[in-house]
Amino acid sequence: MVLGTSSGAGKSLMTAALCRVLKRRGETPVPFKGQNMSNNAWVDPAGGEMAYSQALQSWAAGLEPLAAMNPVLLKPRGDSTSEVIHLGRSVGTARAEHYYRDWFRPGWRAIRQGLAELQQQHPGGRLVLEGAGSPVEVNLQARDLTNLRLAQFLRARCLLVADIERGGVFAQIVGTLALLRPVERPLIRGLLINRFRGRRELFDAGRSWLEAQTGVPVLGVMPWLEELFPPEDSLDLLERRGRKSGAELEIAVLRLPSLSNFSDLDPLEAEPSVQLRWVRPGEALGRPDALILPGSKQTLRDLAGLQAAGLSEEIAAYLAGGGQVFGLCGGLQMLGQRLQDPEGLEGATPGVSTSTLPGLGLLPLATTFSPAKTLRQRHSTALWPPGDPLQLEGFELHHGRTELLQSGPGPGPCAPLAAEAGLGWWRSAGEQGGEVAGTYLHGVFENGPWRRRWLNQLRRRRGLPPLSEHQPHHGRQRDALLDRLADAFEAHMDLDPLLGTTR
Repeated sequence: MVLGTSSGAGKSLMTAALCRVLKRRGETPVPFKGQNMSNNAWVDPAGGEMAYSQALQSWAAGLEPLAAMNPVLLKPRGDSTSEVIHLGRSVGTARAEHYYRDWFRPGWRAIRQGLAELQQQHPGGRLVLEGAGSPVEVNLQARDLTNLRLAQFLRARCLLVADIERGGVFAQIVGTLALLRPVERPLIRGLLINRFRGRRELFDAGRSWLEAQTGVPVLGVMPWLEELFPPEDSLDLLERRGRKSGAELEIAVLRLPSLSNFSDLDPLEAEPSVQLRWVRPGEALGRPDALILPGSKQTLRDLAGLQAAGLSEEIAAYLAGGGQVFGLCGGLQMLGQRLQDPEGLEGATPGVSTSTLPGLGLLPLATTFSPAKTLRQRHSTALWPPGDPLQLEGFELHHGRTELLQSGPGPGPCAPLAAEAGLGWWRSAGEQGGEVAGTYLHGVFENGPWRRRWLNQLRRRRGLPPLSEHQPHHGRQRDALLDRLADAFEAHMDLDPLLGTTR
């Protein structure tokens, strides 16, 4: 089990690295996180919803992601409430102050069931567990579902990860160990110092001090990796502020307060010629080469926020001046004429007039939200941008049902983005050559040829030479990143005490 001294210590990626290393050694590693809180989700082949970080770990292990790998998923909705998902299915809504009273026992049952399903599917596998946050939040320890309770239940050997980049690494480790109960302390088999800058020998004195003070071996000092790995949560997006020296295109992305499925943008982050610029409501939009409206867990609330900040007028003016606008899931819904949320699923107050909100009016679409959630993997053929047919794959994950109202005014009609109905629409807008499009297909940018064709539209407008469309699926690039992560992990870690080959 990989535990952390705090959220963001690097547990998710270290767990992924461990899965890839074990796979290389001929084992069947099976990733598992009992409870996760994230709006960055994936949909498995059976239509089950799970955290993206467990999907990433599953790919690292060479397995198909399954919702059982993340049996409890909490999706924050704001106002101290979260949607509760058990074994891939939404089962209700929880308020923070009542969560452990109402959901602890059902959550533990879901965790036990998820473990049973995985052990049945992979009887010879080795569970590789990820903890959540800090394992020693003293006010929550008695009801903690996914850290030490699970480690004790499974008698897991635990690795404690601390992020030295944040500072205070000695206090992080010593404080965490001090707050463990005597029965829990033997579970910790080793320490990992993560994100160390500089020569490793500069930490030798610190390593010796930690081992002498705690009696726990420091099994590794992981360096700061220059590779751009997927962020573990939306807070990590704020750290992505560096400029790429070879960037030729700037794509603005709205940094919505209830941003969800931000991993949709990872393939664009990985493009050397593309610079993403995250724009908060209230910040100037400027004149980027394209604007992306990403997904949102609270679509109406985020839409109202960007309208109050004056961004709706800015977006309309940007499009009329020849801008390129693209919406993903909730972003697609915002581009329409109106959004109705009678039950308050996406930020409206149930039963009041404000449950209907005008959209940005850039596509002739109307969206109505209902409790039924669309969860499925999809395959289709792209009809836009124009050119030879390109195959698309991804998944749908949304509450809303969107309908095309009419072709709408303007120089070009609203047309389907993909051959399968309901996956998305596009239209030209204005004499300056603006275009607006959107899709429900999460993972659309992972399709390498389609992503390059979309980027080449932007490049032509700038007079830049086209990029090759002979580009593999982003999964191949992600796999290569996981290999490089595992290389570094093996080079800087002594895994024997953790794997039980020595004591």
